[in-house]
Amino acid sequence: MQIDSLTPSVSAAPLTPALHAPSGLRRFTSELWPLLTLAVPLIAGLTTSTMLGLVDTYMLGPVGEAALGAASLTASVMLIMYAALYGFLGPTGILIGQAYGAGDLVRIGALLRHGRLLGLMSGVGGFVIMQGALAVLPATGQPAPVMAIIGPYWLAMSAALIPYSVQLVYKQKFDAINRPWIGFGFSLIAVLLNVPLNWLLIGGNLGFPALGLLGAGVASLTAQVIALIFIILFYRFSPMTRRFREADTAQPRYQWATFRQYLREGVPMGVQYLLEGGSLTVAGVMIGWLGATALAANQIVFSVGGVLYMLPMGMAGAVSIRIAQVEGAAEYRRIGPVSTVALVVVASWALLFTGVLLLAGRSIAGAFVNDPAIITLAAAMFGVTGLMQVFDGTQSVSLGALRGLLDNRWPMVVSLVGYWLMGLPASYVLAFPLGLGAPGIWMGFGIGLLFATFMLIPRLRKQIRLRVAGSITPVAAHG
Repeated sequence: MQIDSLTPSVSAAPLTPALHAPSGLRRFTSELWPLLTLAVPLIAGLTTSTMLGLVDTYMLGPVGEAALGAASLTASVMLIMYAALYGFLGPTGILIGQAYGAGDLVRIGALLRHGRLLGLMSGVGGFVIMQGALAVLPATGQPAPVMAIIGPYWLAMSAALIPYSVQLVYKQKFDAINRPWIGFGFSLIAVLLNVPLNWLLIGGNLGFPALGLLGAGVASLTAQVIALIFIILFYRFSPMTRRFREADTAQPRYQWATFRQYLREGVPMGVQYLLEGGSLTVAGVMIGWLGATALAANQIVFSVGGVLYMLPMGMAGAVSIRIAQVEGAAEYRRIGPVSTVALVVVASWALLFTGVLLLAGRSIAGAFVNDPAIITLAAAMFGVTGLMQVFDGTQSVSLGALRGLLDNRWPMVVSLVGYWLMGLPASYVLAFPLGLGAPGIWMGFGIGLLFATFMLIPRLRKQIRLRVAGSITPVAAHG
């Protein structure tokens, strides 16, 4: 690898036109369609990705309570790695979005090249960390039947972090240049492959070995690897990406300045996601203290809730990219309307599914298992998570907007205080001393979400106000 100092970029013509929308309601509505056209495929792609876990949960149901518990525990711990990797590699989409708004083709190629290498290194690092976590897992007091079968599945799912990380870099690149359906397509490939692979390997059909829980892990890993191969081939040979490949040859080397920029923005973003994902992991471990039934119920709630969370998460990703694009084009007055549209859409969605989870939680749980104890507990947990939907959605979008402005240090502090100093202690008190069990753990997490919502929205309003007034520039904000 050759590393050189940063040389001046060669700028292309602007790739996104400057849109000077009128004031008031018309400015608000003018941002709705561009945001939705980006958000819908992002939501679809994220939802498709979570379907891997949902499919595993559904197809592992007949295998038994211990298998569901092992899948739940693995998912809870892996969440911290997925969150950290997603945050650490998050600058890819935002920085490429800024370059796209400014029309800088060479910069886009350089960011993809550096992000790809960082993605590979990060995925390998995540795999190593997961093996260390497995070594200490027995000391956390998890149920013995779960610990007896979790090892091989854990290994396979940890290995999937490597193709996930590299594919994430490519996906964010396509999202940032307003081609999000490409990323969705390759996410869909992984899910479509996972279903027949699960069928072959979990139950041992068509002469394949019946691997049970391990079969689900091998299927997910194989599907992720194949999807990554397809997206690499697409980038290298598609006519649509030719102009980016050709511009990239103007700066073929690795540069410390670009790596430094990734680290400057990626580390606080990664830490923020690590803090949020880590708190969910600790909550999952605490649920394990309540037994295999609680773990099985949590896996159902976690899988369904993960799918519902994809709209605010996808909208957060879309608002990050849209804000990066308009900031790259120096159109600061568009930041406020973009953020407002995203918040309104997510709040409306959250209210709808609050009602669904409160009214139909038992029926949803019954679609996965027949065990009355698991269904009853899952229904109670659905009720709690349903009440958290609005706060979860609004804090996610606010966080996404701040990421688009590369304001990452304040959210990091908010996550530390909200989730670790407030949410988790409240979860423990509610679940154990007060005897509320698994629903109490999610109640405590909701306290952290409430705190984050009321701390992030004022910060976002301040950042928008400063940019519109000309009191702050992107360079000053980032440095």
